Amino acid sequence: MKKNIAILMGGYSSEFGISIQSGNVVYKHLDKDLYQPYKIHITKEAWFYVDDKNQKITIDKNDFSLYLEGSKIIFDAAFNIVHGTPGEDGLLQAYFELIGIPQTACDFYQAALTFNKRDCISALKPYNIPTAKNYFLNKGDTINSNEILDTVGLPCFVKANKSGSSYGVSKVKTEEELLPAIDIAYKEDDEIIIESFLSGMEVSVGVITYKGKDTVLPITEIVSENEFFDYEAKYLGKSQEITPARLTEEQEKKVSDLALRIYKILKMRGFSRSEYIFHNGEPHFVEMNTNPGFSEASILPQQSIAAGISLKELLTNTIEEAINFKK
Repeated sequence: MKKNIAILMGGYSSEFGISIQSGNVVYKHLDKDLYQPYKIHITKEAWFYVDDKNQKITIDKNDFSLYLEGSKIIFDAAFNIVHGTPGEDGLLQAYFELIGIPQTACDFYQAALTFNKRDCISALKPYNIPTAKNYFLNKGDTINSNEILDTVGLPCFVKANKSGSSYGVSKVKTEEELLPAIDIAYKEDDEIIIESFLSGMEVSVGVITYKGKDTVLPITEIVSENEFFDYEAKYLGKSQEITPARLTEEQEKKVSDLALRIYKILKMRGFSRSEYIFHNGEPHFVEMNTNPGFSEASILPQQSIAAGISLKELLTNTIEEAINFKK
């Protein structure tokens, strides 16, 4: 008998459209011999099932069930591909744990921690994980430009603390650009992280739970045509994503070992994609995504295929890992 799988997509953030694209790719590649997939759109107004004719039927949030043609649909698992809130910050993870439905992303605490760039870096600091120098701001704080630049230097990056897809991120080259960049970041979040510039090759490392084992996928080198790996570079073709990355054996081992170590330190499971910059020859951790983009051209699918794992195999493994996961 086929298992009913809810494919969660959408969300409450600027990444709504990207998540819909990712969800449709999951739906396309899911093994229909094993699973009966249902597209579930998550919006602030309502959660609803969308059929092939674009008809919408509301989900009962009491038990996450669906009434379809007079029958009540109960889900065996939820495939969480919501980027940003509430799918990547722990809210959906906590909800599904409370009602007892397996979901494919990491647990709620790990999601909340990694979604908060500042907290994630702070949690890794005792483990001597190399990162950029950083400075934190909350909305309403007094902005001391001299203090900020004395800490992080120029150029630097101003980032919204809890956002993805490079929304609310600016590269600042002069003191005059700092305050406008802070204003841009505050449009996405009321918390900001300002980081020193790291010069060197940027790579993206996928670590997943595959057949019960924490596994590092082939690494991707990021070569952006823009100042950094921004929205245009990620989604509008303004970058090269080279998989496998052009690394020496020593570089590959260093960043693979670091990525796997961080995955284990944070007690992750499911998908993850973390970013590193080889600054002065050493990989420095930038951030981790726990629901990374999943279009067919996205980095994690590229890495999976390079590892010899088809998208169908990857999705089947992810669902079964979630169903069989024991706390």
